[in-house]
Amino acid sequence: MSASKQEAATAYWKDNLRLMLILLAIWFTVSFGCGILFVEQLNQIQFFGFPLGFWFAQQGSIYVFVAMIFFYVWKMNQYDRKHDVHED
Repeated sequence: MSASKQEAATAYWKDNLRLMLILLAIWFTVSFGCGILFVEQLNQIQFFGFPLGFWFAQQGSIYVFVAMIFFYVWKMNQYDRKHDVHED
């Protein structure tokens, strides 16, 4: 592999890792933080008639996870074009 292709592959991988770490931090915060650590404070707020902490533990973290999957696909398509590894 030539030096420029190696540099491009390294830059692509760094972008991918940065994105994954950010998304994992968000996922941890929403699922563990909102569903377990801050549940008492969040339960003081009602959301669709349910305590917000309970809602995050049962539904909210799932919705956030699915939204993050779509965001990851969208962002990786941008990275593919940026680093010229797209499939089109």
